[in-house]
Amino acid sequence: MKKGYFIAGTDTGIGKTFVSCAMLHAFALKGVNVGAMKPIAAGCDQTIDSWRNDDALQLMKHTNVELSYQQVNPVALPTPIAPHLAIEHLNQAVTIEKLTRYFEHIQNSADYFIVEGAGGWQVPLNETESMADIPKAFGLDVILVIGMRLGCLNHALLTAAAIEQSGNHLVGWIANIIDPSMLMIEENILTLRKRIKAPLLGTLPHMDTKEIDAASKKLDVDFLLELKKL
Repeated sequence: MKKGYFIAGTDTGIGKTFVSCAMLHAFALKGVNVGAMKPIAAGCDQTIDSWRNDDALQLMKHTNVELSYQQVNPVALPTPIAPHLAIEHLNQAVTIEKLTRYFEHIQNSADYFIVEGAGGWQVPLNETESMADIPKAFGLDVILVIGMRLGCLNHALLTAAAIEQSGNHLVGWIANIIDPSMLMIEENILTLRKRIKAPLLGTLPHMDTKEIDAASKKLDVDFLLELKKL
């Protein structure tokens, strides 16, 4: 199975899409063919081409391989609620097996894939499966996006521990400063560096989410590329 990275987050709204786009751009600058996928998205707008999710559209802008919207976001749910509730509302069923088949259909399209999760690590997909089951099924290592704000230490450490306990591999984490007024930001990042075994792959200052090029230069993708050679 093609290797890539699953972008997880400590919560919703902490910058997973921003980081994913910056990572796609950084890989492309290194001459790597990179594709993207957001297997499931809740919160879409109706268009003439059916439902579209803004996060998925943003990912598509920063890939350098040809993929259709349906390939990038095979499960597009209209209502911005927890995915399992949105699925139940439509009387549909989504399983890890089904999502894996979608990924298998496109995995040869690129050297690496950036796959963005929805919400936090343990967000349910159905009665027995959650977002945490996707990276293992896809054969991807996990990168954790930590939104730096008051309360992030607990969320980050619990999520990092849950990733490892689930049998997935946490390959690194990214500090995304979403609250520039947070007190002692550097000290908080240092605390996380001491307690999370995986390395810090970059710190993103509070910035406009359109500044993808600037953000990409703050991510250590060389480490990720070398890691895949081992």
